Amino acid sequence: MLTLPSAVQVYIASEPIDLRRGFDGLAAATREVIRQDPLSGHLFCWLNRRRNRIKILVWDRTGYLLVYKRLERGTFTLPKAPLIGARHIEVDAAELTMILEGIDLRRATRQRRWYRAAKPIPRSTATFG
Repeated sequence: MLTLPSAVQVYIASEPIDLRRGFDGLAAATREVIRQDPLSGHLFCWLNRRRNRIKILVWDRTGYLLVYKRLERGTFTLPKAPLIGARHIEVDAAELTMILEGIDLRRATRQRRWYRAAKPIPRSTATFG
């Protein structure tokens, strides 16, 4: 189970990659395919062609961390298709956790939530002159 802050961004490459690549190979692919800095602290996810294995690359201030998961049955399902011209999709930390647990997010629905509206800034009655 991964515990991630909500501010972390998660990028999943839409193209399969040879998962025999290690830290440096995935970091180079992050620069070339996803076009992000692998030292940013965000998570970069890579799937194999059969989508039954995933590698997650992240920089944690002192070095790279690599998480590798293999499914014994089934496949990982991306929640949406990438935008035209994009080679990756962005998901949040909660969605990544559900993907790793095998939940198909294409069929899941997100409930509308209440958010507090921003308070209007009161106008000053003072005049400057």
